[in-house]
Amino acid sequence: MSSALPSSCDLLVIGSGAGGLASAVTAAVLGLDVVVIEKERHFGGTTAWSGGWMWLPRNPLARAAGIDEGEETIRTYLRHELGEGYDEPFVTMLLEQGPRMVDFFRRESVVDFIDGNPIPDFHGNSPGAGTGGRSLCAKPFDGRELGARLHDLRPPLAEIAPFGMNIGSGADLQHFLHATRRLPSFLHVLRRLARHVVDRASHGRGLHLVNGNALVARLLKSADDLGITLLNETAAIELLRDGERIVGATVESAGQRRTIQATRGVVLATGGFPHDLARKAALFPHAPSGREHWSAAPRANTGDGLRLGEAAGGHVETDLPHAGAWAPVSLVPKPGLEPGRFPHLVERAKPGALMVRGDGRRFCNEADSYHDVMQALFAATPAGEPAEAWLICDHRFLRRYGLGRVRPRPFPIRHWLGNGYLKRGATIAELAAACGIDAARLTRTFETYNAAAADGRDPEFGRGDTPYNRIQGAPEQKPNPCVAPLGPGPFYAVRIVPGSLGTFAGLKTDAQARVLDARDAPIPGLYAVGNDMSSMMAGRYPAGGITLGPAMTFGYVAAHHAGGIPLANNRS
Repeated sequence: MSSALPSSCDLLVIGSGAGGLASAVTAAVLGLDVVVIEKERHFGGTTAWSGGWMWLPRNPLARAAGIDEGEETIRTYLRHELGEGYDEPFVTMLLEQGPRMVDFFRRESVVDFIDGNPIPDFHGNSPGAGTGGRSLCAKPFDGRELGARLHDLRPPLAEIAPFGMNIGSGADLQHFLHATRRLPSFLHVLRRLARHVVDRASHGRGLHLVNGNALVARLLKSADDLGITLLNETAAIELLRDGERIVGATVESAGQRRTIQATRGVVLATGGFPHDLARKAALFPHAPSGREHWSAAPRANTGDGLRLGEAAGGHVETDLPHAGAWAPVSLVPKPGLEPGRFPHLVERAKPGALMVRGDGRRFCNEADSYHDVMQALFAATPAGEPAEAWLICDHRFLRRYGLGRVRPRPFPIRHWLGNGYLKRGATIAELAAACGIDAARLTRTFETYNAAAADGRDPEFGRGDTPYNRIQGAPEQKPNPCVAPLGPGPFYAVRIVPGSLGTFAGLKTDAQARVLDARDAPIPGLYAVGNDMSSMMAGRYPAGGITLGPAMTFGYVAAHHAGGIPLANNRS
């Protein structure tokens, strides 16, 4: 445990991802005595495994770069994307307080950001879609600054972090992809690897923190600087009431149960329910037993916050069009353990890969967002069949970009062929046989695709037609960064199963992040943020970062409300 267990505080935060820690740090800056409890050994939740991107339109870094679009353009995009789920108070709160939240953290804490100004929204053909300037990510952080707290930080997700080393988005990733082809990239990767080896030898883990790991590290450092009590391996058992008001929680630590009184209330931030079998079975149509879904979120995210909120009189919104943030996942064999879950977020858009179902047919634009690709797979899967697919590439693609857990050149592939994760065939027909795909249909799919791809076209699905598609592709591939013929062989494939990065269905709240009861009245003293709060995007996924951006913002909002401190309401 990181600190002694206190008996009381002003604000109790349950969970330690971005939403929970943003609530805690904000509240402490505002003068509240704050306790954060985390049931796992490590702090950080799903955020620590994430890319760390936050969708925050009109943020200060974008405006400093001269990107100063009007609110109405952003609202137009959200109205189109969210449809009947568009909620004016939530949208207004995000657009007004998101930029203030960024300024607040930069001014009052060690949290800082890098811009995502080139990053477009997912759906570039929608009215109001942004071509950049709506995204931020955490600035890289030196883990040495955490001191002893470094070992309380959740390590990066092993499946996507070679040797435990996270690779930053943007330039860092591009250097790794070009390490065997460009001398500056080779030298960059060599320096990164050398530093990582030294850091692991001296500290047991990498110290150059990027992405979501950097965001959590910065929040943890800020929490320590502010004197916030951080308790790991401490689980919330039930909420305490005084009349209608929530005034704390019973917690369990080291086999002992204690109560923590919280005079200003409790914030639920436990990461949603991606590993709650019963709730998945109820809300995920493709997972009738709950076991047909493989989330890449931490295994400890089992819906604790939702159950606590329901027991206190709150209710979960179950009528969203999508209850989860879908992502294609491949299962990575681990002898004697549950398989790892590799989320396929990047390589699908690169030229020289296709996705097909077992019938040998394509079903989607492979360069679309992970959520859209899974929606397409669900729609293409006949009732009663498992929603599975194959991601296929040629040898050149495999060695240049990698495929799922299989790293690009110079890493060997024999291990992955041996354990069955990677399938190989000298010809398309042989690959089809290895995967159990309809060989005749797959051959026709390849012939049709390759004929158009020779000219950089994809008439069937329009791959490469949107800014989001193109930024995910390979800019050196002309005329279309997402399209190239496949071949010659050998060919490779990994099996894709339904997965997610988290959940959207959560406790219904108001725009102050207050949990609502069955009559939609606020429950005094109870807040929900992050994936415990029902997504303000109403089960839609219009852009990358629509989880962490609102999580940070509504954590900031909840802390102000709990502290009785009004938010600024003039337009920024």
